Amino acid sequence: MAMQREYGKEHPYIKAGIFKIRFPFIHYKWEWSEALQAILMCATCLGAIPILTETLGIPFEIAWGMVIINGLFYCLHAMLGDPVVPGWITPAIPLTTAFLGGFAMGPERIQALIALQILVGLIFVIMGTTGMASKLIHIVPNSIKSGILLGAGIAAIMGEFKDTGRFNKFPIAIAIGGILAYYLLFSESFKKLRKENKFFNSLGKYGMLPAIIISIVVGPIAKELPVPNIEVGSIIHIPNMPEIIKTISPFGVGFPKISLFISALPMAVMAYIIAFGDFVTSEALINEADEVRKDEKIDFNSNRSNIISGFRNVAMSCVAPYVPLCGPLWAAVTAAVSQRYKEGREAMDSLFGGVGTYRWVTFICVTLVPVVSFVQPVLPVALSLTLLVQGYVCTRLAMDMCTNDLERGISGVMGAILATKGAAWGLVVGIILHICLSDIKKRKKVEVSTETTVK
Repeated sequence: MAMQREYGKEHPYIKAGIFKIRFPFIHYKWEWSEALQAILMCATCLGAIPILTETLGIPFEIAWGMVIINGLFYCLHAMLGDPVVPGWITPAIPLTTAFLGGFAMGPERIQALIALQILVGLIFVIMGTTGMASKLIHIVPNSIKSGILLGAGIAAIMGEFKDTGRFNKFPIAIAIGGILAYYLLFSESFKKLRKENKFFNSLGKYGMLPAIIISIVVGPIAKELPVPNIEVGSIIHIPNMPEIIKTISPFGVGFPKISLFISALPMAVMAYIIAFGDFVTSEALINEADEVRKDEKIDFNSNRSNIISGFRNVAMSCVAPYVPLCGPLWAAVTAAVSQRYKEGREAMDSLFGGVGTYRWVTFICVTLVPVVSFVQPVLPVALSLTLLVQGYVCTRLAMDMCTNDLERGISGVMGAILATKGAAWGLVVGIILHICLSDIKKRKKVEVSTETTVK
C-alpha cells in the first residue's frame, strides 16, 4: 500500500539533499493505464537501435544492450524527484549524426561520441550544481523561451516530412497513426465523447497506445511494414556487458584525445541549448498540471533535473555512448501523462505514479524478447508518431507562452531560424531581436515589482 498524501502537500518522499527519493508501491501507486501504454511505447525507446547501428556500425545485439542500459538510467528521474518522463535530446539527433559523420567509422567516431557526451553531461552538471539552470530558466525572456520551443517543434515535424524523412517511407501508417494520436490526445470533441461514453473514456486513458496499435495493423496491410513475428524461445535479453565494454566504451576503444574534446565542444553547447527547450517545456507542462490539481504540490526543480540528466550522460559515455544523448524530457509522453493527471485524483493519484510507472515498464519491456520481436517492425513509425506529437506540444506551449505581438514575432523568427539553421544561429538571432525590439528597462521594472510583491 503506497503512502498517502495530505491535500495540497507534496507526495511522500525520502529527503536526500536536492533529491527526493520515491519508490513504486512504497511512495506512489502503480498506474495501470501508464503501464499498458508503456508496453508498446517502448517501441520508441527501441527506435534508437537503427540510429546506433547505422551511425556507429555496431551489431543489433550490442545496440539492443545499450538501449536496455539507457532504459535503467531513465528510472532515476522519478526515483530522485523529477516529475517528468525523460527521453533523448531528440531535435539534436540530426546535428549529432552530422557531427559524427565527420569522423571515420570505427574507434575514431566512437571516441568523438564519447567526448561529445562527456561534455554534454558536464555542462548539465555544472548548470545544476551551481544553480545557474534554475536562474537561467527564469531570466530568459518569454520570447526566447517560446522561440526555443517553437524551433524544436518545427524541427521535429520538418524532420519527418523532408525528402529523407520517415513519412515518405511509411506514409499510410504514419498518417493514420498520427491523426489518431492527435485526436485522442488533443481533440475537444473527443474530450466531450469521454465525458459521455465509458468506452471512449477508457480509450482516452491509454494516450498514444491505440495509435501505435493501429499502425501495427495498418502497416502490413498497406505493405509498408512486415507482419510482426513474436519470438517465444527466450524471455529476457541480458546485455552482454563484456562485449559492450570491448566494442563501444572508452575502456575498449580508448579514451578520446584532447583534440576530440575541442572539436566536440561547439556541438555540446548546441545540444544543451536544444535541451534547454526541454526544461522550458517541462516547467510549462508541470505548471499547467499544478494549476488544475490543487490536491498535490508538484516540485519541479530545473537544477535537480540538470544534475540527473548530466549524470546519465556521463555514465552512458563511460559504458555505452548514446547517439541520441540523454535528455531531460520525453515531451509527447509527459504531455499524455499530465493530460490524464489533470482529470483528477480518481484518474491518477500522483503525477509521480504516472511518470514513475511509465519508465519502469519501458525499462522492463525493452528487455523482453517477445515484446521486442513484436514491436520491431513498427519501430520507425513509433518514433515518427512520437516526434509529431512532440512537435504539436512544443508549438502549442510556445504560442501560449507569448503575451503580446512583439513576443510572438520574435518567437516566430527565432523558431524558424533555429529549425533551419541550427540551435546556435537561432539563439543568437533571438537574443539580438530581443535586445533591439524589447523595452528591457520596462521588463526589469516589472520583475522588480513582482519580486517585491512576492516578498
